[in-house]
Amino acid sequence: MSERPMDRPIRVTVWNEFIHERRDESVRAIYPRGMHAVIGDALVRELGERVTVRHATLDMPEHGLTDEVLEATDVLTWWGHWAHQDVSDEIVAKVVDRVRRGMGLVVLHSAHFSKVFRTLMGTSCRLRWRGGEDRELVWTVNPAHPIARDVPVPIVIPEQEMYGEFFDIPAPDELVFVSSFSGGEVFRSGCCFYRGHGKIFYFSPGDQEYPVYHHPAVGRVLANGVEWTAPAAGVLGSEYAPELCETGWYDEEIAKQGAAQAEALAAEAKAGVR
Repeated sequence: MSERPMDRPIRVTVWNEFIHERRDESVRAIYPRGMHAVIGDALVRELGERVTVRHATLDMPEHGLTDEVLEATDVLTWWGHWAHQDVSDEIVAKVVDRVRRGMGLVVLHSAHFSKVFRTLMGTSCRLRWRGGEDRELVWTVNPAHPIARDVPVPIVIPEQEMYGEFFDIPAPDELVFVSSFSGGEVFRSGCCFYRGHGKIFYFSPGDQEYPVYHHPAVGRVLANGVEWTAPAAGVLGSEYAPELCETGWYDEEIAKQGAAQAEALAAEAKAGVR
């Protein structure tokens, strides 16, 4: 993954199975251009020139995630549901490698059960669910977190599929949102993880049967998630390679640091800084 200059927009690839929208009339009525188009539009609306967006879908060659595309992606968003098993293991391995090297990953709704997310979590990622018109309230539990910036409390989603605990994931490194449902269930709906050089944000609202991605507050969360997961400007992501440390390296390194600090202090004194 290439270094991101400070003046370059965040390059986002929005990945979507793009099956329901073409197969199910109910979904097509809500997302005639596909969920990926609405997600991309929301990112551009919220972030403007700070972002560039491309789309990739399951039916494209290499699922639209060629080496060239992945190397030119700072943040990948992933929506999947019906065809997790149809995603190539080779592509999954490449995506996981890019995340560990620094590419951001935003995992959406039922992509909790994608090969990519389960590989990165190392758990089953199973949960309780109920299809139906549940009202979801998304509560901010970490208002100081960047992903919570300018997000209303709570986000009211009038109709949504219910996701409930227990959610079999590792304890999130940072928990931003918790949802409650009209059936009484609760769910960790906004979870942050660190893997290698990369950051992951899982956000659960977004069932295909409801217009969740048209919701302006959801668009704000997605935009914040993209900015938070994006690799820091000027940071070059690389695979971690452990190095052999011979005995005595510590004393030599401390001696070098001490000499450098002494030179700096002498220079400051000579310049009259102190």
